Amino acid sequence: MRSASLLLVFVLAKLAIVWGHTAPLTGWSLLAYVWQDVTVALTFAAFEFALQRIGAATRIVWAVYWAIAVYAAINIPVGRVVSTPLTRPMLRAARGPLADSILVYLTTTNILLVVSVLAAAAVLPWLMRDVPRQFAKSAVICAIAVVLVGPMASSRSDTRGMDRNVITALIGTQLPRVMAGAEANEWRESRFRPDRTEDLSRFAGTAQGLNLVMVSLESTAAQYLSLYGGEYEVMPNLSALARKALVFENAYAAYPESIKGLFSVLCSTFPAFDSRPEEYAPLECRSMASVLGDAGYRTAMFHSGRFGYLGMESIIRHRGYQTLEDAGDIGGNHNSSFGVDEPATVARMLAWIDGLPRGQHFFLTYLPIAGHHPYATPERGPFAGTAEIDQYRNALYYGDLSLGTLIEGLRARGLEKNTVWVIYGDHGEAFHQHEGNYGHTFFLYDENVHVPFLIAAPGLMGGQERVRKVVSLVDTAPTILDLMGIVPPMNYQGRTMLDAAPRMALFFADYSLGLLGLRDGHWKFVYEIGSGRTRLFDLERDPKEMSDLSAREAARASWYGQVLRGWCSAQKSYLARAGMTPSRDFQRKTP
Repeated sequence: MRSASLLLVFVLAKLAIVWGHTAPLTGWSLLAYVWQDVTVALTFAAFEFALQRIGAATRIVWAVYWAIAVYAAINIPVGRVVSTPLTRPMLRAARGPLADSILVYLTTTNILLVVSVLAAAAVLPWLMRDVPRQFAKSAVICAIAVVLVGPMASSRSDTRGMDRNVITALIGTQLPRVMAGAEANEWRESRFRPDRTEDLSRFAGTAQGLNLVMVSLESTAAQYLSLYGGEYEVMPNLSALARKALVFENAYAAYPESIKGLFSVLCSTFPAFDSRPEEYAPLECRSMASVLGDAGYRTAMFHSGRFGYLGMESIIRHRGYQTLEDAGDIGGNHNSSFGVDEPATVARMLAWIDGLPRGQHFFLTYLPIAGHHPYATPERGPFAGTAEIDQYRNALYYGDLSLGTLIEGLRARGLEKNTVWVIYGDHGEAFHQHEGNYGHTFFLYDENVHVPFLIAAPGLMGGQERVRKVVSLVDTAPTILDLMGIVPPMNYQGRTMLDAAPRMALFFADYSLGLLGLRDGHWKFVYEIGSGRTRLFDLERDPKEMSDLSAREAARASWYGQVLRGWCSAQKSYLARAGMTPSRDFQRKTP
């Protein structure tokens, strides 16, 4: 009865994960929560039976049983925090730089839950050794029925991904979930009449010959900043800089994670679903750093973190940066597993500027880590609460202090009037605004993908202008080049934010559930690969994304779903043709 014991271990582990979450409980949802566990237990039973038939050693069965039980147990702390079992992308991300983040969750409660499930795994086979054989046969029949009905139950119940078994979740993200195949198209053009558009073409070419500083704020969602209506002033220096700036109110990240998100910014190209950063190394990409370098700019990127994390080097090496320095080059007074303190990085950047020939134009890219979990800062910030969101606000405030030092450093060097600033959030950060949504990589709610974006030019702009049209971070490079009076490369997928053409913002998440999303005017749509479940929100009436209108607006939701499936499939084909490392999931197939 080891298979039955394994099933009970799965159920206990899942109960430990779901405990504390608001989970829908209906007949369908109960089936949805257990059918994958039952499937794996039946598979294990078949494996055990096959080994017994060929006379294989029992120790092999026990080894597999314990390997699965231990893996289920160690998934408990993960599931309790981010409402998902471990997946392939998550395992890849759990490296040294995240050590400080992982240690936060070695709590007494989590340790007790893990130990309790392991104890159950040891005791259950002994307790169930005398179960009558006839009962076992009936249980198998019932289990098969559950497996047959389970997919239907999942389609009728929104479990937010917590129904998945730890083994099926891992295998499911090892296999391709999207196939390459659709033809190229203008995927960002909406069939619905736009509710607004703004023409900013008067700014094209106005920054010609000026210096450029681009800052990618780590894990910074728009909704936390007072500049975007946030409750607290967490970044006063950014707000001050924005007084003479274009402030884009509806900017969206293409991907809610830093590395592939950076690729979309530098190369103005959407990343591909279920791809690894290492696959992007051979991709043909004339990044904005390359274009500006060819135009005579000195180019540099400084990162308070480490380029070696998650294949980041594949994204930034040979992309036109003449100087590349990360935490290992910078050093600093305060080291963490993820990087070094921001003041040290800012000091290094100012020293680099001081070393340039007089009058030399430069393009400086700054990638801070302030704002990254676990939101640690060298000194206590102004927000006194003990909740993680208070620590996060302090981290943003700490990062803003260094941004202020950089701004003042350029002002002291007489560079304020001839420098343009482009500052954006690389992605957002969630704190359970929606059930199960924590961190940034797993969902596509606005707290995950709606980011600040501003273009500040104290020497060009006399005040603040707020821009309401929808833009994407994939538009960053062509917008910068348009400002500089430089024609962008023809193969850029983004378009300048300065023209009057309305466009949709497209984005996806693939760390756990496969999610595709778009923003079209005041409409926000999310499609879940696998279940086909859709969500449609009217952000003007429902900015917190609480009321799903996909049933009421069926025609709109259906068209959005077609667009997203076609775009995601086409992007895989496009990047394969552009030179991305081929893999089996990039083979051309009809979706």
